[in-house]
Amino acid sequence: MNNNLFPKFLALSALSLSATVFAGGNHAGGHSHDHEDSAIGKPGIAAKASRSITVEMTDNMRFTPSDIKVKQGETVRFIVKNNGQVKHELSLGTQKELLEHLEVMKKFPDMEHDEPSKVTLDPGKQGEIIWQFTKAGTVNFACLMPGHYESGMKGMIKVGKK
Repeated sequence: MNNNLFPKFLALSALSLSATVFAGGNHAGGHSHDHEDSAIGKPGIAAKASRSITVEMTDNMRFTPSDIKVKQGETVRFIVKNNGQVKHELSLGTQKELLEHLEVMKKFPDMEHDEPSKVTLDPGKQGEIIWQFTKAGTVNFACLMPGHYESGMKGMIKVGKK
């Protein structure tokens, strides 16, 4: 291969591989519309958050609290703390989306997320998700690190009608 073409070939190879890994979009059918209303709501604006809820993750594979109540239209700042000794995440989604993402995480356990509905945290770290709940119903959340969901690391947000 021509020496001038080799760097371009490497760049294109890396790009095509990354496109394969990220082709799933939000891993929920491959159509990421992060700024649009979805079945679980949409990313919130920090200045419009009406309250903050602290959610703790621990190595006993539980979220505290695991049952949360919000109102339709409410924007909430979730302060997520990993109080454990291993990496954990909090992913918001429908049950179907979470189960689909779980299968992807089994294949790519070190996957990094850059989505407003997810936060992955190393031990002792904290992060946040700001979310607006636009529809009444149920929004699920879970840790999809391999083995964590299966051990019961999941929860539910009940979104009451306005």
